[in-house]
Amino acid sequence: MGKYQKKGYLVQEFKVFRLCDTNLKEIPFHYHDFHKLLLFLSGSGEYIIEGKTYPLQPRDIIFVSAGEIHRPVLKPDLPYERIVIYVAPDFLSRYERNGESLASCFQLAKKHSSVMHVPEGTSHDLLYHMDRLEKAAHEQSFAHGLYAELLFIEFMILLHRSLYSNEMLTTHEAHYDEKIQTILRYIQEHLADELTIDRLAEQSYLSKYYLMRHFKKETGYSLHQYINSKRLLLARRLLDSTSAPVTEICYDCGFQDYSTFSRAFRQMFHLTPTQYRSSRS
Repeated sequence: MGKYQKKGYLVQEFKVFRLCDTNLKEIPFHYHDFHKLLLFLSGSGEYIIEGKTYPLQPRDIIFVSAGEIHRPVLKPDLPYERIVIYVAPDFLSRYERNGESLASCFQLAKKHSSVMHVPEGTSHDLLYHMDRLEKAAHEQSFAHGLYAELLFIEFMILLHRSLYSNEMLTTHEAHYDEKIQTILRYIQEHLADELTIDRLAEQSYLSKYYLMRHFKKETGYSLHQYINSKRLLLARRLLDSTSAPVTEICYDCGFQDYSTFSRAFRQMFHLTPTQYRSSRS
């Protein structure tokens, strides 16, 4: 993975915290094993997610799916205040009913916009509910854990209702390089295939040397690092969601031999694929 590493940790099913920083040091490109929701309260800057740059304004909600490469770019000398929710994908999967999922907001964000604005006067004041959740998450009163979980589920339901009723605005025009986005989509759709620099250069009509330099500039990853990380994240999802043999998953995710796959998986997740699957059973 090079110098771009997984950041943050999540030992519980969700974590809520409020942060305010001034003169925050530059945050490098990184990814998480979990989903992240961020309510932007104050400051000035942009958020980069998978090669797309979104301008920020207060009352924006930022959706970052597990495995998405991202970083904020903030103007100095202004307080950067936000409420952040980390949530385990497995936890959200427990709350699927009649085809409705509390994780669908992340898929909607990928399809429409990873940054959405919550205007004042909407039917659900998401800022109020997120602030309420953050306070409850740090209480130590009777059944505080259960109460925080109930408030979290309530918040996620209200968030989805705001999305589906179009109360959240997708007014943020992201800046991005269309050729790099074409490459990102191609990689995601062909993870099981051989993804050489030459093949990707053909897809983008760019020289391979220009492509390698420009891809790193836009995403923070080299092509090899990016492809490898996406294949490993796919492998982990398949280990979680299927009973397919580990060797079959190895080849389905584009790795040419099991030893390379196992070594890379262990480097990223600190367990071999077999150990990982055993730990989840």
